[in-house]
Amino acid sequence: MADAPPVPWTVRSLKTALEGAAVGRAGEFRVRVVEGADPILLVTMCEYGDLEVFVSAGEEQVAASVLLWPVDEQPDRHAFNEFLLKAQKIVPLSNFGITTVDGRDYYELFGELATTTPLDTILIELRTLAENAIEAASDLRANFNAAA
Repeated sequence: MADAPPVPWTVRSLKTALEGAAVGRAGEFRVRVVEGADPILLVTMCEYGDLEVFVSAGEEQVAASVLLWPVDEQPDRHAFNEFLLKAQKIVPLSNFGITTVDGRDYYELFGELATTTPLDTILIELRTLAENAIEAASDLRANFNAAA
């Protein structure tokens, strides 16, 4: 008899699972659902300066993202965008993008997983994304601005 396929994550089932995870009880993060047309999960990474990670769950993927800084605050953003595309290879499990929030463009770091990804792997993605965001906000940005 074949095993039943894994049940895909939803925002609410992922919230429940993260709240029940041992690391969640240890205070590594807080989670809450932000209601809207498509609800999202806001994961506050306590061990990373209360960094906010936004998690959505669609039919085919779970996406996690962190807003970095406004694009219009980046000196020589065209050169910086090229720098990011070249640096992309050194940032594990994450991608850079630009997203619009309330009419303003922001640099964003994000990662995607299958909706049937095990919880342990989702926890790795959240931690890695938080580490990469902290590094991008400090090291990558500072190194580029110093070289510019």
